[in-house]
Amino acid sequence: MKKILSLLALVLIISCQEKEQITADLIIENAQIYTVNKDFSTATAMAVKDGKVVFVGSQEDLKAQTLKAAKTIDASGKFIYPGLIDAHCHFYGLGQQLQRVDLVGTSSYDEVIQEVVNFQEKNSKSFIIGRGWDQNDWDVKEFPTNEKLNELFPDIPVALTRIDGHAMIANDAALKLAGITVDTDPFGGAIEIKEGKLTGILVDNPMELVEAVFPAETTEESIKSLMDAQEINFGYGITTVDDAGLMRSTIELIDSLQQDGTLKMKIYAMISNTPENLDYYLNKGVVKTNHLNVRSVKFYADGALGSRGAAMKESYSDKHDHYGALLSSVKDFRGIAERIAATDYQMNTHAIGDSANYVVLKNYKELLSDKKDRRWRVEHAQIVDPVDFEFFDTENILPSVQPTHATSDMYWAQDRVGEERIQGAYAYKKLLGMSNMLALGTDYPVEQVNPFLTFYAAVARKDTSGFPENGFRADQALSREEALRGMTIWAAYSNFEENEKGSLEIGKAADFIMLDKDLMEVAIEQVPNLKVSATYSNGELVYSSK
Repeated sequence: MKKILSLLALVLIISCQEKEQITADLIIENAQIYTVNKDFSTATAMAVKDGKVVFVGSQEDLKAQTLKAAKTIDASGKFIYPGLIDAHCHFYGLGQQLQRVDLVGTSSYDEVIQEVVNFQEKNSKSFIIGRGWDQNDWDVKEFPTNEKLNELFPDIPVALTRIDGHAMIANDAALKLAGITVDTDPFGGAIEIKEGKLTGILVDNPMELVEAVFPAETTEESIKSLMDAQEINFGYGITTVDDAGLMRSTIELIDSLQQDGTLKMKIYAMISNTPENLDYYLNKGVVKTNHLNVRSVKFYADGALGSRGAAMKESYSDKHDHYGALLSSVKDFRGIAERIAATDYQMNTHAIGDSANYVVLKNYKELLSDKKDRRWRVEHAQIVDPVDFEFFDTENILPSVQPTHATSDMYWAQDRVGEERIQGAYAYKKLLGMSNMLALGTDYPVEQVNPFLTFYAAVARKDTSGFPENGFRADQALSREEALRGMTIWAAYSNFEENEKGSLEIGKAADFIMLDKDLMEVAIEQVPNLKVSATYSNGELVYSSK
């Protein structure tokens, strides 16, 4: 009997030892790891199993663990951060733009025309689509007319969207195809007419008439757009994107590519505000997989400041009696918001001007007064009346901003809104103070994909030439820790995903990036030029600079 008991005890000891023994898929040693946990603590070693972090701590603690690894990486002092989350971008749109005329950086309308001619000579399209021009970067800072486009392309439709996506110049062939005439109702935008003729300039809602007659993309073209965008994002260390406005067909294509392992990017999909999308998704409920999260509606309250489409309480300082415009009636906005509030879906509303922000914030506050943890977002929150900041809070109304908008707009923003209103503009520190979190994104392809430009703009408040010397509205700069949190854990929180990603903690997804230099210590002027050494998603290497 004693021998049997001894044998049983030995078996129990061995089985316990075997149970404690963990074979990880990956161990990383000798690293400088920023966990971005509650205490913003650092570590030197990490272990991953089945796509999750199973250990993070010191080198000494790692040795004390019963951990074995299929693969071990000596990081040799490299710096590791959670995978970056772009809280507001147009992932699919970026891929589409790579197949269209790229007009970013053009310094004149003549250069725009030449780029279109060059593109068409190479591609011979039946409908020419482009994006990226910005009249604020030209010597003549006025909207152009379509006369030259009509001369060069009398029979081929041409539609060229402004960089912010809120203005377009279309030739007569495109206008005719869209059914736009001088008598077309421009509600929620503008159709520019001079001397009784269309100039080709459309602002906000009327653009949709032209976009509706764009040639349908093939499945192959859509897949290429998604895969090209993924390659670019992984190269910058972005492991989750919040795509701000997708149609059901694109979301379903994304899901199918993710399910078969082709598309590895994690996507927080905001559905575009269309009757079809609302009817389908609000009735279906939240769609959640390991890579896809569909639980929000993207709504546009107004246009953009650069095209003077942002809805302002008082007229523009540089255009008398012009106020911009709401893109839908307050009644329609309220009706859709009420419908969303009755579901588990989040509402994410684009609001640039102080009037648009007021309408959005007031209605949010009223509709969510008896609700908890809804996390409805104001996308951009760009010009906010000082009296309206108090609408923001941590639980129900969150700001989602893009710091490079401040450094792109700073050259002309005060001309648009004046010295007094600029005090409530691009006020990231103040927004953070009201909500105790701030989700950061890029809004690419409006801005560049590079998230290190986001970090730099948030902290330095300068362009890459170092202008202005003391920073644009420097009192609204974020600290480095705040900027990193905004690109990781706070962005995850704004997506209801803070328990699964956004920091390197046990049980969370092993989404992380490696850098040769320390984002938290390197001279701020060097940040825009930082390069990612490696990007991991769920513990899988998805990008390497080698």
